[in-house]
Amino acid sequence: MKIPSSYDIIGSIAVLSEKTKNPKKIAQELLKNFKNIKTVAVKIGIHAGKYRLQKTKILAGKKTKIVLYKENGCLFKLNIDKTYFSPRLGNERLRISKLIKKNESILVMFSGVAVYPINISKHSEAKEIYAIEINKSAHKFAEENLKLNKVENVKLFLGDVRKVFPKIEKKFDRVIMPLPGDAESYLGIAIKKLKAKGIIHFYDFQREEDIPEASIEKIKKHCNPKILNVVKVGQYSPRKFRLCIDFIVKK
Repeated sequence: MKIPSSYDIIGSIAVLSEKTKNPKKIAQELLKNFKNIKTVAVKIGIHAGKYRLQKTKILAGKKTKIVLYKENGCLFKLNIDKTYFSPRLGNERLRISKLIKKNESILVMFSGVAVYPINISKHSEAKEIYAIEINKSAHKFAEENLKLNKVENVKLFLGDVRKVFPKIEKKFDRVIMPLPGDAESYLGIAIKKLKAKGIIHFYDFQREEDIPEASIEKIKKHCNPKILNVVKVGQYSPRKFRLCIDFIVKK
């Protein structure tokens, strides 16, 4: 049986697309052919809710949804059902980390299990990284992941970004906004936390024919931007892409 390419591997767990035909047979083939895969699950529906969670069903192998995942030399423990995580963004997280200059102060909004913050800590000379996450499960894994990676310059905050922001008095050299479905609604408060000549990494979903104009128009509603980069991060669905726009806010 031919194994389809439409699946993700997160550590020892393979996650099949919800559109996979004969998923139980494919699950057995994956376990037989790949010794590093210990569990095979299939997606049920799409990412949903304020936590962007993806439900899955275990088809074969070990009955667990908690996994240890390695990315760019960093280790991340997570539950594939209780936290938002995409293994397809590893190169993008490394790209952002490599852009950061020595002694920068970084703010990561919607930080999940601390994948961006830990990558940044390990692959840049950032002075400090503040990370905000609303999902309690993701926050707990983030705390554990800081210890796993022996990271000391990341400060975690649990709560809604809008409620946490007033408690943070400082401003930042760079703000990262990895919430492509709804980042625009947070742009105004992100800009307020930015130092002069600071940089924002704004993530968005757009149809191929609207890249990058539609996303830039969203940004222009909130500020006068100088666009530095427009990066296609990956395909989200047919003719729809996840992209990142790196920009400076002109004062």
